[in-house]
Amino acid sequence: MAKYTTLEQIDLAVVAERYGLTGHRLAPLPGGAANSSFHVVSDTGEFVLTVLDNHDVSSAEALAAHTQGLFLLGVPTVSVVPAVDGSAITVFGDRPVILKAWADGTVEQPLPEGMLPEAGRILADLHALPTGTPGLSDIPVGTRRLSTEQESLVPEFPDRAFSDWLGDQFARVHRIEAATRRPRTITHGDLFDDNIIVGADGRLTFLDWETVSLDDPLLDLGMAAVGLAQEDGELSPQRLRALVGGYEQVRPLTDQDRRALPTEIVHAALIIAFHRYYRHNIRFPDAGKSGYHLEMIKFVESVEGAAEVLG
Repeated sequence: MAKYTTLEQIDLAVVAERYGLTGHRLAPLPGGAANSSFHVVSDTGEFVLTVLDNHDVSSAEALAAHTQGLFLLGVPTVSVVPAVDGSAITVFGDRPVILKAWADGTVEQPLPEGMLPEAGRILADLHALPTGTPGLSDIPVGTRRLSTEQESLVPEFPDRAFSDWLGDQFARVHRIEAATRRPRTITHGDLFDDNIIVGADGRLTFLDWETVSLDDPLLDLGMAAVGLAQEDGELSPQRLRALVGGYEQVRPLTDQDRRALPTEIVHAALIIAFHRYYRHNIRFPDAGKSGYHLEMIKFVESVEGAAEVLG
């Protein structure tokens, strides 16, 4: 199983010393598929302490730089809190740690439909940001997509029916995508409702920039559709319309974009299906989640009507 940091493993006195905190207390936060996060309350404010269980120092420093760079550009996200010595991350034992400002609000699952236009607008603003800005000049390219190595694993999956379905779907998507290349933009890569904080005033805060990359904005919008526009396991035309409607207030889609978006929604769902299967059946077998990936088959089948919804 994956090894995550527990509350008992955190030396709060060391955390307080590194960050200059007084009157502090710590509580674990729910969620998080790759790292361990804790709510820190101190005399100087509230923070989130994240132990980056699946990062090395280099990738942790990059995550901190990207998060802070996006915050400084006005993206509604949280700022990185430096340690007393000015460093963006610290290391406890063999694991890097990042401290971020606390975002007041709640995670609402599903994100209310009335908030989908705002999520779409923020995503479009992100896609419009200039690349090469300090802190963002080294954003990797296309990291949310499956690598060639990852796709090569699909034919070897023990679940032959799923393997065949996933391989055929990827082949179809790649054929369609090969005919069109869109300019890369800064993308979030994982805009699901558990990565959005809803403030008391209704404002949204985007979290979790681990999958930030330069990529096709339509794939990112497609991933947001998987994460935010589902209803009963299927793509909801009404929720998709609300999400895309907000997006288009900032970045109108061309007719070609509208025709291409359903394919990118499917592509995003295939990426999620792969990771769910690989994680819960191969890397960290979990009988309780061994069929989690199959939800994406139903979702992909429901995307066929998306082109009609987009007009």
